[in-house]
Amino acid sequence: MSVLPSELHTLRDYIRWAVSRFHAEGLFFGHGQDNAWDEARFLVLGGLHLPWNMPEAYLDCRLTTEEQHQLYALLQQRIEERIPTAYLLGEAWFCGLSFIVDQRVLIPRSPIGELIRKSFQPWLSQPPARILDLCTGSGCIGIACAYQFPEAEVVLSDLSFEALEVANLNIERHNLEDRVYTVQGDGFSGLPHQRFDLILCNPPYVDAEDFADMPVEYQHEPAIALACGEDGLDLVRQILAEAAEHLTEQGLLILEVGNSWVHVQQNYPDVPFTWLEFEQGGSGVFLLTAEQCQQYRTLFKTQVSQPSP
Repeated sequence: MSVLPSELHTLRDYIRWAVSRFHAEGLFFGHGQDNAWDEARFLVLGGLHLPWNMPEAYLDCRLTTEEQHQLYALLQQRIEERIPTAYLLGEAWFCGLSFIVDQRVLIPRSPIGELIRKSFQPWLSQPPARILDLCTGSGCIGIACAYQFPEAEVVLSDLSFEALEVANLNIERHNLEDRVYTVQGDGFSGLPHQRFDLILCNPPYVDAEDFADMPVEYQHEPAIALACGEDGLDLVRQILAEAAEHLTEQGLLILEVGNSWVHVQQNYPDVPFTWLEFEQGGSGVFLLTAEQCQQYRTLFKTQVSQPSP
């Protein structure tokens, strides 16, 4: 067994100690929390299966020796191996919902969650009948949409069989097998002749320079879900070129490209992307209507065959 710090006895002790250690070791917070205090609280309480919003008085409860060893081991993993908290706990939260996560999928953090909570208003003219979550990973975006639109059929698509295994676990976790299902394929390849009222996509979009500079925490996530070519747009080009064939007449494409929005603007200077704004933080998400996807379809296809350097 590991040697425990002798002065730590309560939940509050371990949270305070973790905050100090996180700062001293220069950990990066970008997988659901953005500061050491919230990260420490989430890991300590989650590690003991306690609710995040438990009364403050309970933080002064003393821990059993077994609980102390369990917490100390988790905190050491977070510090020494830089493993993100969500992977250590096997759980992440998105749109107020709990999702199973492990190193087969990205940890949910997309600003698209804010759009889901607002039912994509004012852009959707009516509730969507069919929704596609392309590059679904854990399935969090599509499953959150299934809650928001209880009459919709939702398809979760991904190239990775391993990611789809996690997505299927989350479909079962939320008892949505009757109207949410998974499809394996590269881009739209697994969805021939299928059309959707709403296509959402958080694809790999990190360019080569940003990928090389990412903190260690991100190296625990699957590279296939992060990096995608020199400018990060290899898959984005493909999606843009084919989206018109998979949208209904009034359909919408919403696609996240993060910091690679600069490359999108450089490659498509004449396309009137609607860049969405977020009250809770986040950027690099654009919207195109089905009409726009059709209007610029030839341009998009040209970019696929002759991508910009």
